[in-house]
Order: sequence, then C-alpha cells, then structure tokens
Amino acid sequence: MESIEQYSKCKSLFKEKSCCVIIPSYNNSRFLDGVLSDVLKYCEDVIVVNDGSTDNTLEVLAPYKQIDLVSYPKNRGKGHALKTGFRHAYNKGFKYAITIDSDGQHYAKDLVNFLELIDDNPNAIIIGARDLNQENMSGKSNFANKFSNFWFKVETGLTMPDTQSGYRLYPLVPLNDIRFFTGKYEFEIEVLVRGVWKGVDVITAPIDVYYPPREERVTHFRPFKDFFRISLLNTVLVLMAFLWYHPRRIYREYSKKSFKQIYREAAASAAAIPNAKIAASIAFGVFMGIFPVWGYQLLLGFIIAHLLSLNKAIFFIAANISLPPMIPVIIYLSYVLGGYMLGSGSWAVDFELSLEGIKDNLVQYLIGAVGLSCIASLVFGSLSYLLLSVLKGDR
Repeated sequence: MESIEQYSKCKSLFKEKSCCVIIPSYNNSRFLDGVLSDVLKYCEDVIVVNDGSTDNTLEVLAPYKQIDLVSYPKNRGKGHALKTGFRHAYNKGFKYAITIDSDGQHYAKDLVNFLELIDDNPNAIIIGARDLNQENMSGKSNFANKFSNFWFKVETGLTMPDTQSGYRLYPLVPLNDIRFFTGKYEFEIEVLVRGVWKGVDVITAPIDVYYPPREERVTHFRPFKDFFRISLLNTVLVLMAFLWYHPRRIYREYSKKSFKQIYREAAASAAAIPNAKIAASIAFGVFMGIFPVWGYQLLLGFIIAHLLSLNKAIFFIAANISLPPMIPVIIYLSYVLGGYMLGSGSWAVDFELSLEGIKDNLVQYLIGAVGLSCIASLVFGSLSYLLLSVLKGDR
C-alpha cells in the first residue's frame, strides 16, 4: 500500500515536470471509475477523452468534477482520442502527458516510474514495458507485439521490447509539430515511428499489468479491419523509411565526418567483414561514383547499399572516385567508350570537356558512362577481392 506522503510526492512531481495524465475511453464504464479513483491519488491534472461512448460513461464521470473532460458524440478511434488529448494538454501548457488505458489493466502506482526518467531523457517517448511472459498474457497479444516490434526495427533501426503498450509518456512539444495521418488503433505505431524520425528518443520503463480472465476482458480491436490498417500503415512507413529516413540518416551521419574519420572506420571494420562483401562494397561505390546521376550518387547509393547490406563506409570511400580532379577523366573516358559502343569510336575528343559540351553529345556520354561504370566496378571489385585474398587470406 502507498502512503499519503508518497501520493503527495508523486503529485508534486507531476507539477514539477509539467505533466498530466490522459485517459482515452470508449465504452469502458465498467472499469473507468476504478481507474480514475486510482489515478487521482497520484495526479491532480487528469484529462479524460470520451471517444463517443454509448454506454453510461458520462454518468460514471459526473461525480469527478476535478477532471478535465473532453467529449464528443461520435466514436473516432483511439488515435483520434489520443491526438485530441495531446492537443488539449499542449494548449493548457503541459510539456508531457502520460497515457493510461481505461480498461483497468494498468496500475497508477507505476506513474512515478515514468516521471523519474524525464530529467535524463527530456526528449523521449517512454513506453511502459510489460512482462510478456506473465500468466494470462494471450498468445495473440504476444504474437502481435513481436510483429509490431519487428516492423518498428525495420522502420527506425531501433530494437524495443514492447511497442504495443498503451501506457506511455509523451513529450508534447516535439510531437506537436508532426501532422499524423492515422486516427485509429494504428496511431500508437505511427507516433512511435514518426517520433523517432523527428529526433525523439524512445526508451522503456518497467510496469506491471493486470490481465483479467478471458471472459472479463473488454477489447475494441477488430481483427480484420485493424490488422489491415496496421499492415497498410507499415507498408507506407517501410517505403518512407527506405526511400527517405534511412538514406537521410546515413547521409547526415557520414556528411558530418571527415574523409579521414570515415577511412578509419572502414579500415577498423574491414577486419571482421568477408572479403566478398568488402569487394562488393568497393565495386558498388565505384559504380555509383561514375554512373550518370550527378548530384544523386550518394543518396541513391546509400539506399541501395542499405538494402544490399553492404558496408556503407567502404561504399562512401569508393564512390569518391568522382572527386573533382577525376571528373574530366571520367567524362573523357565515358565519351570515348560511348563512341566505340555506338560504332564511331575515336580517342580524339572534338568538343570541350564541359557541361555545354556534354549537352551537345549527351547520348554518347550517357551510354559511355553506363558502360564505364559497369567496367570500372568489375575491375575494382575483382582487383579488391584478389588483393584482399592475398593480404587477409580466403574469408
């Protein structure tokens, strides 16, 4: 049992951190009274979002004059309820909000676990991580959580033990700038992924969870509709991750480093990488450095290198074959090779090696550049593999 002193200390902590509690609720009147009375022992600033309930939710809430009630007549989904609660809390000046479900599965005693982590993690979403092996945890929930964790890692590169817990602390300021496009159950996935993309950290705090017997559980999850929406969302997020987030993150990471730093990283990692992978990374870097997509070599290259699981530091170094001193040489060889491929080959160049000259002979240059990128990548890749085999041995 908690003491009055502990309740008072927790309430002071909520005030100090400028934090409130948001409880979204839809047709959970059977449990709402117990949840509210428990939460109010620890926090005075409680926002309840009545998401168009059709049961006696408003009657249950009527005696609680101290709560901040946001209510609307039509059910819009948990995501909409959470966004409504976030917006309401932000407009009232709160910096943080802890969300707790209204079905009685979360314990208010764990609220302090979130508050104690704010000072060291002021810009983090804090997920209440459940013990997924405890008694009464359904196999379907366990599978759904593993499914969600997997896609979260694909979309962000981060590993989390419990991405489906609804017991969370959110930093309201950074999330207020994001325009979310979901409003149902899948919002809790979107807010995590797009929060990470925005630069928000994600950490966990330990919590206890009560799982009632199956016959007493209340769920508004619609297996077919909601799973379809989640799958659709993950499809969109994966595409955005590989076409935008991962390349941008990798590009920013490497653009902040000097060539010397990248070289040292590549040299340090090379000892543990198979020769074939190093050679493939070099070959692909040379290919993208010459391939005629000027201005986009690194952006496109990082996307493909990530998809192919190549070493990005080695790729980056090899792609710099197109450094300014080498550009006239690459243009010249591309033009000459293009001439031979078109049947009018000559080592003599009858135009100025400039952008204007390339425009006037664009087809010949493009064909030659594609051919040169293929030949050079094969040559550099093969030589790299042979040299590595001699220096490192067969690996």
